[in-house]
Order: sequence, then structure tokens, then C-alpha cells
Amino acid sequence: MFVGDIHRRWDLVARGLQRLARPARHVVLLGDMECTAPLDHLAAPILEHGAGLHWIFGNHDSDGGPEMLANLVDPTRNPLTSAGALHGRVVEIGGLRIAGLGGTFNTRVWNPPHPPRLHGRHELAQDMTRLGPGWSADSAAALGRTLAALAIWPEDVAALAGQRTDILVTHEAPSSHPAGVAALDDLARAMGALLVIHGHHHIGYRARSEDGLTVQGVGAAWGMAPDGAALWHGERERHLGHAPNGWSYLGR
Repeated sequence: MFVGDIHRRWDLVARGLQRLARPARHVVLLGDMECTAPLDHLAAPILEHGAGLHWIFGNHDSDGGPEMLANLVDPTRNPLTSAGALHGRVVEIGGLRIAGLGGTFNTRVWNPPHPPRLHGRHELAQDMTRLGPGWSADSAAALGRTLAALAIWPEDVAALAGQRTDILVTHEAPSSHPAGVAALDDLARAMGALLVIHGHHHIGYRARSEDGLTVQGVGAAWGMAPDGAALWHGERERHLGHAPNGWSYLGR
């Protein structure tokens, strides 16, 4: 199952898990957990079910500063869940190849359809020197850390594009969402993915492109099956709007 942006509402996840007819075998978190404590601790309701836990990060996972990000990504804080990091990887989960791409596009790095400003993280230090006199050294360093950790980088997309997957899991949305980005459609097709599952926009919907690529959006703290069935409801969903050109909405 796939769980949308939790935003600290672990109570909704715990309640949803309790209502399942059978325990979950595998759970994939779609980013924006905002970990106020180590993920090992917060995800205890999932781990106690005996489920394998996998996750990507979202754009809000460092809103509470470096400690919040460390609560998610630091393996010394998370000996149980650190191995489940999916970003930039293809992992077999429940007999399916699942690839992960965390974060969102950032104009400082890459804002498709425009070409990337930066291609790899090795370019960051030099780019931070161009911020201008209004930026202190500490502020520039903090921005650099956030971009390195949570932006979508061309080098990561390129590395994934050379691999094969059944499902591509992203935080950012492909172009099936009115605010989505077609560069993710391209990545899914390059990888041979049949399904893209994303969070970020707090809306559950299913869409299909003219060439058969299927996308599943997942609401905030909702639990969803790969076929689009809602396993539990989380926070109130946002408005979706009309399907962009080349896409058809299959239902909610």
C-alpha cells in the first residue's frame, strides 16, 4: 500500500491500519512526513504490523530544520527504517520493481520544461556564492543543504532513467495533475513503468495517458492500494480540476 503526505498526522495512519481487514505486507510513504522524532519511532504502528517500510522524502521534510531531516534520513537514528529509503533506487517489493524519486523541482536547480540550471550536487557550492550580498554564509549553507537533500536533481533522474521498473513512486506529480510536470512522464516511460504513484498535492485520483501510462495520486495520510482502492481515508482532499490534455481521469 502507498501512504500519502502524512504531515505529522500519524494518528490517521495508525487508525487506518487498525481498520484493515488483514495486516499490510509492504507500506511505501510518499514523502512529507515531517518527522518530529526518528522515523523508527513514528512508524511503530506500521512496523508492529510486521510490514516492510519504504519511503521517499518530500519538499517539507526539513521544514523543522536539520533535526527534522535527520529524524528521517539518519541511519543511526533509524536502524529499522533507513534501509527502506527508495530515492534513486529500484527495489523489488512484493514481487514488483518499484523505483523512488523524492523531492520536488526547484527553480534554483531545475524547473522543467526549462533546461536545468544545475546538473549535479557538485555544482552547488559554486552556485551558492552567486546568491548576492543579502545572503549570510549561514543562510547560503542552509539553502545549499536543503537543495542537496530535497530538490529533484538531473543527475538522479538520469541515473534512474537507465534502469527498469514496474512502478515509479514520486513526491512531485507527473503531468496528469494540472500542476504536474511532464519530465516525470518522460522518466516513467524511459524506465518502462506502467504506473506512477505520487503524493504532494493531497488528492486521490487515477488517470491514464493516451499511450497507456497510468497515474495514481494519493491524498494526505490516505492509504491506497496499487489499483487505486482507498484502504483508509486521511485528511480532506484538495480540488483536482480538469484533466490536462492527453490524459483521462478514471475516477476518484
